[in-house]
Amino acid sequence: MPGFSMPLRRFMTYARVECGLAPATLEAYARDLDDLVGDLVARGVSSALDVRPEHLVEHVRFLSRDRALDPSTIVRHVSTVRVFFRFLHANRDIPDNPARLLERPTKWRKLPDVLSPAQMRKLVEAPNADHGELWIRDRAILELMYASGLRASEVGSVRLNQWFPTIASLSVIGKGSKQRIVPVGEYAARALERWLSEQRPQLVEGNEGRADHRLFVSNRGKPLERVAVWMLVKKYAAAAGLHDVHPHVLRHSFATDLLRGGCDLRTVQEFLGHASVVTTQIYTHVDKSRLREVARKFHPRFG
Repeated sequence: MPGFSMPLRRFMTYARVECGLAPATLEAYARDLDDLVGDLVARGVSSALDVRPEHLVEHVRFLSRDRALDPSTIVRHVSTVRVFFRFLHANRDIPDNPARLLERPTKWRKLPDVLSPAQMRKLVEAPNADHGELWIRDRAILELMYASGLRASEVGSVRLNQWFPTIASLSVIGKGSKQRIVPVGEYAARALERWLSEQRPQLVEGNEGRADHRLFVSNRGKPLERVAVWMLVKKYAAAAGLHDVHPHVLRHSFATDLLRGGCDLRTVQEFLGHASVVTTQIYTHVDKSRLREVARKFHPRFG
């Protein structure tokens, strides 16, 4: 890819140094651009100067038709392509921007799977002594995820000094390195304190360097990986007789129950750490019957 190597290198440097983008975002940019350049070279386009709008349209069709990527992935990919060529054009590496008229496909949004409060109770109460020595930790994790809407990655990365027991709240670093304060309910706070007092010290054995000061650790006293959180949720969902449950279902259920209880959308956005309330609006599907009840209660002509 000699015709693309220098523009790619300059763009990624710009994204990393000048924009200060998060590592996960940089990795996504790199993957998208590798896919783009690989497809363009296969079509006989050997340089950024040779890229035409029709090449990019064909590339998007290839992603959708041949690779059958998820619509949300294609939307992100197209966004990367647009930013890349806008950068090249702004720096006069190319005379025209071939992505200027490239349209983003409509992002179809699947309604999130949620569990009922009764199902969630079965899930969070599933860990017990029959499931091994770490059931106290596992119970604390499940209670915390349901009580605060944490992502699996956030559960693994949160540190000891980010837990404030006096106010029962966590300081969480989420996507885009955004920080938010999340209050934790009574059940989760009790489960967390039990884990911290009864079990975590035995696993860490005073070696906080090995534990990286993480709130949750493995049976070897090391930081808990994101995949371990996934496996933990799947394990206890099966024990509770629930199917197709993954960590994000707990997050969805948390948000859904807040809205069902009357919480406003803007507050739910703050809880979840969404950059835009538009992302949070997907949860407004939760209880259509409640909309009628609210309208009947507050609207003078609803009846």
